[in-house]
Amino acid sequence: MSSKKVLTFEGKDITVVWDGNLCIHAEECWRADSELFDVNREPFGDPDLVDAEEADRIAKRCPSGAIAWRANDASAEEAAADENTVTVVPDGPLYVRGDLSIEGVPAQDGNTTKRVALCRCGLSKNKPFCDNSHIEGDWRDKGAVGREGPGFEEPGGPLSISPRKDGPLLLRGNVAVRAASGCIRWKGSKVSLCRCGLSKRKPFCDGSHKGEFEADGES
Repeated sequence: MSSKKVLTFEGKDITVVWDGNLCIHAEECWRADSELFDVNREPFGDPDLVDAEEADRIAKRCPSGAIAWRANDASAEEAAADENTVTVVPDGPLYVRGDLSIEGVPAQDGNTTKRVALCRCGLSKNKPFCDNSHIEGDWRDKGAVGREGPGFEEPGGPLSISPRKDGPLLLRGNVAVRAASGCIRWKGSKVSLCRCGLSKRKPFCDGSHKGEFEADGES
């Protein structure tokens, strides 16, 4: 597990947290049309320049869960997305959104119960989270999703994510998998997704991890 800086920006009405252990520098926060974050300012986060609605909007732009916000009187915080989705990023991680719980992983300062970027190349030093090691490792996958799932009756509900020891990510709960093309290709309530980077059926596990991949997780 990485141990990077976590910054807390406490304003008059709301508090915003940036967790460097989760950040993959997608640049969605500081490129947004907002005064909440400014990389040329010290400190670079200022919650007093925005209201709770804008803080929520900016936090939701962050695909890794590195940004979280809450009202100082505990009256409000980010709500989970209505539907659980996995987006397969070309040459990159899995972006997962919804009502999430990651089994066996310590709580983070960001908001991984709503948004998270999970490693699928097998190279991250901060598994199960992405740390951009796919870039240095020149790992490639176009992000196609070739299978269609059994579907589900109603979207939403809790989604549990279990990183299996030396194996895949096991997802339980209604979830839709979106290909890099932007189209939803797979829907179902249980799926094993590759996190070793070796599967020939990416993003799905095909057993290629056996004897070739080591990572902590649930047995």
